[in-house]
Amino acid sequence: MPLEIINRVANSKLLTIDLEEFYPLGERISFDIKDWLFEGHILKEKEFREYVKNHDWSKYKDAFVALHCSSDAIIPSWAYLLLTVNLAPYTNRIVVGNLEQIEIILFTEIINKLDVSFFKNRLILVKGCSKKPIPETAYVQLIQKLIPVASAIMYGEACSNVPLYKKKK
Repeated sequence: MPLEIINRVANSKLLTIDLEEFYPLGERISFDIKDWLFEGHILKEKEFREYVKNHDWSKYKDAFVALHCSSDAIIPSWAYLLLTVNLAPYTNRIVVGNLEQIEIILFTEIINKLDVSFFKNRLILVKGCSKKPIPETAYVQLIQKLIPVASAIMYGEACSNVPLYKKKK
C-alpha cells in the first residue's frame, strides 16, 4: 500500500503574515543636495533657487524620495522645504534622510494602519526572508502589535520557524 503524503503546513491553522506583500510600489530615489551647492559645500540661495526652478521635477513621478546632503555642508531647513514644495506634486513620499529611512517610515505607517483583529487567538507565522528591503524595525513593530491578540507567534518559514511568543493560559 503506497504511503500518502500529507501537507501538514497546508492543513495547519497557522496564519502567515508576509510584510513583503505590503511593500509599496514605486522607485526609491536618493536626492543629494550636494550637487547643487557651490563647490559642494556652500548653499548660495540665488543659485540654489535657480537649480530648483530649472529642474525637471516630473521625473520623480510616483517615486519615494530621500533628500540628503553627502557633504559636510550645513543645509538650512528652508532648502529641504523648497525642494519638497517642488517634489510634492509628483512623489509618493519625501523624507529627509536615506533610503532606509523611507522604508522605516512607510512600514511604520503600514503597520499602524494594520487591522489585527482577524488574528485574535490565532497561531501566526511572520514570514522571514524577503527579496525586498523590509526594515528590521517593521518586524519589531508588527510583533508588538500582534502580541495582544495572537495566541502564538513564530518567525521564519512554515517548515522551519522560530517560536517567539505564546500566550499564557
